[in-house]
Amino acid sequence: MKTLFQLDDSITFLNHGSFGACPKPIFEEYQRIQKELELDPVNFITKKQPEYLKVARKSLSEFVGCHYNDLYFVPNPTFAINTIMRSLNLNPGDEILATNHEYGAMDRTWNFYSKKSGIKYVRQPISLPITSKEQILEEFWKGYSSNTKVIFLNHFSSATALIFPVKEICDKAQELGLITIIDGAHVPGHIDLNLTELNPDYYTGTLHKWMLAPKGSSFLYVKKEFQADLEPLIVSWGYESLYPGESLFIDYHEFRGTEDLSAYLSTPKVIEFLKEKNWQKVSEKCKKLVVENYARFCNLLNTQPICPINNEFLGQMASIPIRTSKPLELKEVLYNQYKIQIPVMPLNNQIYIRYSINAYNSQEDLDILYSALEDIIAKTDLITM
Repeated sequence: MKTLFQLDDSITFLNHGSFGACPKPIFEEYQRIQKELELDPVNFITKKQPEYLKVARKSLSEFVGCHYNDLYFVPNPTFAINTIMRSLNLNPGDEILATNHEYGAMDRTWNFYSKKSGIKYVRQPISLPITSKEQILEEFWKGYSSNTKVIFLNHFSSATALIFPVKEICDKAQELGLITIIDGAHVPGHIDLNLTELNPDYYTGTLHKWMLAPKGSSFLYVKKEFQADLEPLIVSWGYESLYPGESLFIDYHEFRGTEDLSAYLSTPKVIEFLKEKNWQKVSEKCKKLVVENYARFCNLLNTQPICPINNEFLGQMASIPIRTSKPLELKEVLYNQYKIQIPVMPLNNQIYIRYSINAYNSQEDLDILYSALEDIIAKTDLITM
């Protein structure tokens, strides 16, 4: 599997979770489409591209379990959440209930909106270590009040690398009449996703992380009853189109002017690759490696696991608490001196080192990390015990 990827062999790459890594067959399809675009840009953008996008949406919709006209491609989840944010019709004093485990860019988006609109963004604490799904649900709903109008939740947290009980929260939110917005950046191709069964109002996920697509490929799903309320972030030719398509929602949001959409158009190849390589089985092997090594790293760093060590909370990545007052310097030392690409991230006054495992990784990679951390503990003051 490692030969399918283009990663630098001199680097121990344990950070798939940040931006992914694209296998050669998918990257070649991406470049083939770019070449086709350049052969006749006018014909490609005006005639071929709309049809190719429809094929790509159909392929993706089958993969994530929804209708192909209920989602469209975006460069990243930040773009998607900004689109939703600009269309929310909330009043001063209304509340958006989230957790204190959300992705930093999302926190910034909602803080921006709070200052502009007078709403309140509630980062409800979810305490660590996690002991059960029930604990998360109990603590999360303590943040609910009569002012709560929107639930915003990461399906799979970034800094803490935890799977959240999104289905249960969406179900209760529906009963309470709340809007549900789910950030599933780490979900597609990583853990099971069926949007029809999950039933969120809005859901965004990336293809360029765990689905292995070229960089800058994500999607935004919007439930039908909310589509008319979502204004396009970029107003272009699809608005009041002279040649309307079968979906006004797609017309408004899909075409945003001249862009290279080759990453989106590679989606059928992405899904074909995942099926051909039986990627679910590959993923399960990776998850097994994550779980088998979790306690080992906690013991080395003299910290405690932040969740039960099983696949209910862990996927193909895990975050280990680490005591350091210099997280950025530690990350740079790991990269510059030991050639290990791995994030060291602060969240809620705690620092985490997060390893990601994909098909190109092996136990040897984690052993290299383990030895490097041992060396740093013995020779420097970057990690305290």
